[in-house]
Amino acid sequence: MLGRVTDLAEQAAMGRLDGEGEKVRRYGEFQYGAKSWKKVERQVIARVEASAQGTDSRFIVTNLAGSPKTLYEKIYCARGQMENLIKAHKRHLASDRTSCSKATANQFRLLIHTAAYWMIHTLRGLAPKTSFWRDAQFDTIRLALIKIAARVTEMVTRIKVALPSSYPYQEGLALLAARTVKLPP
Repeated sequence: MLGRVTDLAEQAAMGRLDGEGEKVRRYGEFQYGAKSWKKVERQVIARVEASAQGTDSRFIVTNLAGSPKTLYEKIYCARGQMENLIKAHKRHLASDRTSCSKATANQFRLLIHTAAYWMIHTLRGLAPKTSFWRDAQFDTIRLALIKIAARVTEMVTRIKVALPSSYPYQEGLALLAARTVKLPP
């Protein structure tokens, strides 16, 4: 299939050399049929990207109608993002560990993991768009912002949290805490 996108690869490489950007993408479509497929030919969407590391080609076999760029960026990439979020739920929050003998206990455990997922997802969404925390994995947020040692002092009018002086994310945590306070109940 790479032979079918050589023109796209050359166009992307030339676009990069002409200064279009660090990464230049080109999209195309063609009909292709593998010998093992029951249906002879199917539509294939091609995405070719040229960067400093060279060219990278990706292919999607689909029966959906639409432009190649729309199908790749709006449908295929959105599906990949959803799979990444499911993976974060399972891997970083250990929500796939349902080892209790009672179904209701496993269901409650999954509910608690989903609440934790929602909390971390909301916390990540509160970060400024240019912040490191906006794209951080759930495990990084959990370990760096939630699972930290602090001294908590409860007073009549407020709660005081004292972090260690060597804690590297004090500014980020303070910013997220200030934004969290402004959330509706």
